[in-house]
Amino acid sequence: MRWALVRVCLAIAAMVVVAFAVPLGLVIKEMARDRAFSNAEREAAAVAPALSITTDRDQLEKVVASAGADSGMAVHIPAGEGKAALDIGRQRAAGKDIATVRKLGRASTTEVPGGSVLLQPVALSSGEISVVEVFVPESEVSNGVGTAWAVLAGVGIALIVGSVAVADRLGVRMVQPAQRLVEGAHELGEGKLGARVPEEGPTELRLAAVAFNSMADQVVQLLANERELAADLSHRLRTPLTVLRLNAASLGDGPAAEQTRTAVAQLEREVDTIIRTAREAKPQTVAAGPGAGCDAAEVVRERMRFWSALAEDEGRKVRVAGVERPVRIPVARADLVAALDALLGNVFRHTPEGTAFAVDVHNSEDAVIMLVSDAGSGIRDPEAAMARGRGSGSDGSTGLGLDIVRRLAESTGGDVRIGSSMLGGTEVRIWIQLDGREPERKGHRGAVRRRRRGRLVSTFNRSRSLP
Repeated sequence: MRWALVRVCLAIAAMVVVAFAVPLGLVIKEMARDRAFSNAEREAAAVAPALSITTDRDQLEKVVASAGADSGMAVHIPAGEGKAALDIGRQRAAGKDIATVRKLGRASTTEVPGGSVLLQPVALSSGEISVVEVFVPESEVSNGVGTAWAVLAGVGIALIVGSVAVADRLGVRMVQPAQRLVEGAHELGEGKLGARVPEEGPTELRLAAVAFNSMADQVVQLLANERELAADLSHRLRTPLTVLRLNAASLGDGPAAEQTRTAVAQLEREVDTIIRTAREAKPQTVAAGPGAGCDAAEVVRERMRFWSALAEDEGRKVRVAGVERPVRIPVARADLVAALDALLGNVFRHTPEGTAFAVDVHNSEDAVIMLVSDAGSGIRDPEAAMARGRGSGSDGSTGLGLDIVRRLAESTGGDVRIGSSMLGGTEVRIWIQLDGREPERKGHRGAVRRRRRGRLVSTFNRSRSLP
C-alpha cells in the first residue's frame, strides 16, 4: 500500500510538472524574443528623427554611433533628385527584403546568419522611404532562457520529490496501523490474549482497531466465563461427593468398604484438581438474564429436605426460618441451588458430626438476606476465606464455594459477609438486592447498607435468638 501510494503521487506530480513547466518554458522563450526585438525597435526609432531631417552621411553616422549599435545597425537610403543611394553600416539583410519593406511601408523581421534583423521603414523629407536595419543576435534572443528553464526544472524536481516524501509519510501513517492490526491478529491467534492494537491512524483503521480490541475483550471474557462455568459445574459435583463420603464412612470395615472410601477420596481429589485448574481465569460477574428469578423460600425448603437426611444420620440439629411465604429474588434457581449446596456442603465438610446449623431467610422491600450459620469452631480468617484461591489449604478447600456465593450476591448489587453466629460458629450472610441496581463499589455500598440495615436489625436479632 505504501509504495503504491508513492507511485501514484509520483505519476500525478510528474504530470502536473510537465503540464505547467513545458508551456511556461515556451512562454519564457517567446518573452525573451519579444524583449530582444522590442529593444531593436527602440534603437531604430532613435534614428528616425534624424532621417526625417537630413540625409547627410556624416551626420547620420554620428546618429548611428550615438545609438550605441553602430556594429549592428545599418541605414539604407534610396537614390533620388540627383543623389545616389546611401548605405550606412553593414548590410546583413537581402536586397529584396529591403525593397519589399520599402515598398510595403511596414516593419519586418527576417532570419540571417547568426541571428535575425529588424527592417524598419522611415519616411524622408523628400518623400522617399528609407530602411533602418537592426541586427538582433541569437544570443540576445535566448538571453536568460536557459537560466529560467533551469529554475523551472529545479522547481519541478523539488515538487516531485516533495510529493513523493509526503506520499511516503502518508503511506507510513496508513501502513503502520494496518501492520499493527495484522500483528495483533497473529498474536491473538497464537493464544496471546493480552494482544491489543493502538487506536490510531486514519478513521477506518481506528474503527478497525476498536473493533479488534472489542473482539479480543469478548474472547477473553468468553474464555473466562467458560472456565468459570467449568469450575462451577465441577464444584457442584462436591455435593453428591460429600454424601458419598459420609455414606462410605458408615459402611464399617472390610475390603469393599475400604475400596469404596478410597474411590470416593480419589474422585474427590480429581474434582478438586479440575476446580483449581479452571480457576486460573479472572472471575467474571454472574448476572441473571432478563426475567430470571426464583422463589428463594421454595429453593431453601427443597435443599434442606435433601441435607436434613444427612444431618439426621450425623446427629446434627437443623433449624430453618423465614421460608413460610414465597420470597422472589432476581437470581436463577440453578445458581441459588449451587450457592446453598456450596455453603451447606462446607458445613458438613468442615465441622464435626453432631454440629448444629441453621438457614434463615429475611425479606424486606428492597433486599433479601439469607443466613447460613453453624455451631462449629468458626473461620479464623474470614478475609482469606473470601479471597478467591486462598482457600486451598490443608483442609482440602478449593476456595471456590464462597466465591460462587459472592458472585451470585454481587450480580444483584449485594454482597457477602462472614462473621460469628449466635450458635457459636460461623455465619455467612448473603445480601441480595431486589431493585435491580448495578453492583456498587464496596466503599460506597457500606454507607447505603447502613441506611437500609435498620429495618432488618430487629429481625436478625429475633432470628438469632431462636432455639
